[in-house]
Amino acid sequence: MKKPSKKRQGFAIIVSAPSGSGKSTIISSLMPHEELRLAFSISATTRAPRGEEQHGVEYLFMTPEEFRQHIENDDFIEYEEVYENRFYGTLKAQVEKQLAAGQNLVFDVDVHGGVNLKKYFGDRALGIFIQPPSIEELRRRLEGRGTDSPEVIDQRIQRAAYELSFAERFDCIVVNDDLETAKADAYEVVSKFLKEKKEK
Repeated sequence: MKKPSKKRQGFAIIVSAPSGSGKSTIISSLMPHEELRLAFSISATTRAPRGEEQHGVEYLFMTPEEFRQHIENDDFIEYEEVYENRFYGTLKAQVEKQLAAGQNLVFDVDVHGGVNLKKYFGDRALGIFIQPPSIEELRRRLEGRGTDSPEVIDQRIQRAAYELSFAERFDCIVVNDDLETAKADAYEVVSKFLKEKKEK
């Protein structure tokens, strides 16, 4: 007979994509499905909040110095310096607490973070890669946001071309050509994964 604590352990849903691929929108569409028991893993970052983002809700906002201190303390499962002094990372303590409570944690991370998290969790994780229809469409979406300067958009496009090469390292690829179809595809793969894990 399994120990109750093991039974309650949640699973990891890792979602990665180039910036502007619709990752956050697709993740948001999954969260209201109560039967999935999803909860956000809130990443730490050194970037400034955008729009109405709040500390402890969308991200844990830190200075580069604070982030580096956590690195020294080995507090992260994974972290990445995406650009100079622009860090993202996943704190161990928060993740372990949420999984122990039986929550299925959703990780909204870049491709390196996604690959590292998949290695960390193994078969307790589902890795999903959200792929834009094309680099040209990605540029249109980023420009349409109106949140980044042309220089930042150029940086993101260059990085996106590199990040697309990581797609095959994930368990499944969801192409976001039509948003509603992509949302339905993402729901289907997450639902199937959690159902299979529950039955084991």
